[in-house]
Amino acid sequence: MNPQPFVVKPDEYARGLNVVGETITVLASHDATWGYEIFMQQGPEGSGPPPHSHDWDESFFVIKGSVEVTCNDQTSHATPGTLVHVPAGTTHSFRMGPGGCEMLSVAGHTSRASALFTMIDQEVPPGPPDIAKLLEIAAKCNVHVGE
Repeated sequence: MNPQPFVVKPDEYARGLNVVGETITVLASHDATWGYEIFMQQGPEGSGPPPHSHDWDESFFVIKGSVEVTCNDQTSHATPGTLVHVPAGTTHSFRMGPGGCEMLSVAGHTSRASALFTMIDQEVPPGPPDIAKLLEIAAKCNVHVGE
């Protein structure tokens, strides 16, 4: 069977996942597309992941607010309309700017991002994060933190 065309309207979005203070909505999973994944990411000022890398490409398109994106120790300030592409294997992180940020992200065909986000939502309660648990989940999804 081949992937099927689909439309996802705002009132049909899946529940937003709580990923260490960020809300991440899966718009298109690997299972639906048989390839890439698409997410809506919303976070308050200061939220975002630590430096990490993974074996899939990732791109971010800023819709509202701003975000500081660091790739291989080079930081860029991204505002609405900015596209940031992060090739597979690149160490990167980001921090949402003043007032928070909303961005669309697309993860490449080998992505395990939806699995990662779902596990974090299910296994890491709100509040100060359980770092050991986050690292365990990251390893299961082939995400390398601090590398």
